[in-house]
Amino acid sequence: MSKKHPIVAVTGSSGAGTTTVKNAFNDIFRWENITPAVIEGDSFHAYERADMKEKMAEAEKKGENFSHFGPEANHFAKLEELFKTYGETGTGQRRFYIHSDEEAEQHNARLGIDKKPGQFTPWEDLPESDLLFYEGLHGGVADPEAGVDVAQWTDLLVGVVPAVNLEWIQKISRDTAERGYDASVVTDTILRRMHDYVHYITPQFSRTHINFQRVPLVDTSNPFIARDIPTPDESMVVIHFNAYKDQDWPYLLSMIEGSFMSRPNTLVVPGPKMGFAMELILNPIIHELVGKKSA
Repeated sequence: MSKKHPIVAVTGSSGAGTTTVKNAFNDIFRWENITPAVIEGDSFHAYERADMKEKMAEAEKKGENFSHFGPEANHFAKLEELFKTYGETGTGQRRFYIHSDEEAEQHNARLGIDKKPGQFTPWEDLPESDLLFYEGLHGGVADPEAGVDVAQWTDLLVGVVPAVNLEWIQKISRDTAERGYDASVVTDTILRRMHDYVHYITPQFSRTHINFQRVPLVDTSNPFIARDIPTPDESMVVIHFNAYKDQDWPYLLSMIEGSFMSRPNTLVVPGPKMGFAMELILNPIIHELVGKKSA
C-alpha cells in the first residue's frame, strides 16, 4: 500500500458486472479531478486469442485444466510487479488487449502499429497519473505456490460478486447476445473454468476491502435455461465491508431509500440504488487516498 501512489482495483469474474463499478469510479475521478492510469485485466493474459485457443485444445486432449481464470494463462507475477513498482515510484508499464476493430484502429493510429482484435499492443510506459486503477479478473489474486500476492499492494480493493446463479445468467446472456456463442458453448466454458474459479477467483473476495453482491429476488434456480437477466428492480445489493468499516451509517441509511443494515458491517440497498451507493461510499475513500499524496 502506498500513500504517495495509491492503487485502486476492481475485481470480479467474467459476467459479474464490474462495468457498473468502473462507471462509478469514472464519475468520482471526474468530480475529484483525478487522472488515473487505467490497467485492463485482459492485458495481463499470457496468450493472444489464437494462441489461447491452441493451448485450450491441447489441454483438453490431455484432460488438463486450463482457463483464463488460472495462473497458466496469466502473468500474475508481472501484475504484482506492476502494483509494487507503481506503489513505490508511480511508474510502470502497461499494454492493451484489443477486443474489437474499433479498438484496433485507435491503438494502431496512436502507436503506429498494425494489430488486430485478439492481439496485444506493445508494452509502454504509464502516463503521469494520480493513482493506478485496475479493473479485471485478478485484482486481488494470490498464488501461494508461486509466491504471488497481488492484493497486498492495493489501497482499495473492491469486489463485484453477484450471486453465482445470477453471474452465470449474465455471462450466458452476454456471450450469446453480444459475442454470438451458442448457449451450450458458454455452459462448457463455465464448467471448464470451475477449478480455477474456485481456487483463484472466489478467494479474492476474502481479501477485498469492500464487496458489492447483487442478489436476485426472482427465481434463478436454473441459470442455464433463464431467458432474461433479473432487472435491478428485481434485486438487492449486499455491500459488505471487510475494511473501511468506519462509515457514517445513519447518513448512508438516510440517503439511500429502502436500505438497511443486515449486520454491523453489511449494508443492503435496493438494486437500482447500486451505482448511487457506490458513489456515496467510494468517493470519500478516493478523496482521502489522493489527499494523502500531498500530505
